[in-house]
Amino acid sequence: MHSENTMDKIREECGLFGIYKHGAQGAYLAAQTYVGLMALQHRGQEACGIAVSRQREIFYHKDMGLVEEVFDDEIIAGLQGNMAVGHVRYSTAGHKKSKANAQPLVLNYAKGQLAICHNGNIVNADVLRKEYEQGGAIYQTTTDTEVIAYTIARQRIGAGSAENAVFRSMKILRGAYSLIIMSPNKLVVARDPHGLRPLCFGMKDDGSFVFASESCALDAVDAEFVREVRPGEVIVVEEGQMRELTGHCGMEASKLCIFEYIYFARPDSTIHGQLVNDARRITGKLLAQKCPAKADIVTALPDSGVPAAMGFAEESGIPYVEGFGKNRYAGRTFIRPDQLSREQAVRLKLNPVKKYVEGKRIVVVDDSIVRGTTTSIIVKMLRDAGAAEVHLRIASPPFLYPCYYGTDVPNFDQLISHKHSVEGVCKVIGADSLAYLNLEDLPKIAPDVRDTGLCNACFTGNYPVL
Repeated sequence: MHSENTMDKIREECGLFGIYKHGAQGAYLAAQTYVGLMALQHRGQEACGIAVSRQREIFYHKDMGLVEEVFDDEIIAGLQGNMAVGHVRYSTAGHKKSKANAQPLVLNYAKGQLAICHNGNIVNADVLRKEYEQGGAIYQTTTDTEVIAYTIARQRIGAGSAENAVFRSMKILRGAYSLIIMSPNKLVVARDPHGLRPLCFGMKDDGSFVFASESCALDAVDAEFVREVRPGEVIVVEEGQMRELTGHCGMEASKLCIFEYIYFARPDSTIHGQLVNDARRITGKLLAQKCPAKADIVTALPDSGVPAAMGFAEESGIPYVEGFGKNRYAGRTFIRPDQLSREQAVRLKLNPVKKYVEGKRIVVVDDSIVRGTTTSIIVKMLRDAGAAEVHLRIASPPFLYPCYYGTDVPNFDQLISHKHSVEGVCKVIGADSLAYLNLEDLPKIAPDVRDTGLCNACFTGNYPVL
């Protein structure tokens, strides 16, 4: 698992997967969940877990590490049931990296058990946590997911059903949340009224209902995509039937995180009708149109910058070259960041191909610049490899504001673009030129998107909910 200090990237907090098959027995659904989590591994690499329901009791296994490290055949074989939920996790600011914070979070309370998987961030979690503590609540984790669990558990008393408890809780919780909740006899799926974090639904030929953060996980288990879970919607799967419930939270303006298209999601996922790979190619084309550069080659910082770089090359006519070799195992080093210099840590992961870059004027396309530290090192590495010029093109606008919705965009003092103008950033990182995607071009990168608006608060400060 890589440290946040080794690469200058923002990170999504997690990915969700849930599956229900009426009458299923054995470990089939746990195995399907394992496959789904593997497909979502890019959304979280610190911890993971799977919970199943068998004979009205919830069993689970979770730990720190990648999916293939945490689970083996024996563990999967022991997770038998007719429904399963799974989670991959990154911790964001203020949330510790620990096994206790891994999900699913399994809760025992007056009405039985619940297993909760959450993607997002609750902005009023601290207020609710203090309120519940004053009422005698004892917390086992430092996550806002436990605050969600307590809220649902409190509302469940007298609510009549788990889904009614979720309804009531959605009027209390503020922020971003996609939820998959498993009680001993049903799945309850919910998405916040703004739809800030993605969640979709599919079906398998065997009658299984499947929910996932991205469509790539549906593809991995051979499920047919049906639709997105709508903002503010609650879906209940019970006794082999699905019920769709809406309208309980009032109508809000839909605001899916724009960075799903720029960086978070897998290129082969389709979110709200837009293929992610196409969106990233469009960013590159827009950069080539608005911010051209005289150069010999175009390259990218792998992997998220590659589609944008290809779009830039296609639009500009400058050839695309794979200018960096990538060590795909560097992210799994357990060497502490304080034992390595920042430059050594970056060099563990990326290496310029000297034959391709020496003497060349290079356009380097990346998805974003956050703190600027890694970008400075990349520019230095290219110059050390003999690059004549380095022109940076960034497939998003400058980060000017922190994110409060489950993405670890840091506070103002760590955002290089908040402290410096574009010219100032260019000077700090040592590039020959620097240009970002224009803010007004953001809507153009997802021309096929349907049924939702887009949140761009990290660029504009226009927060949908606080």
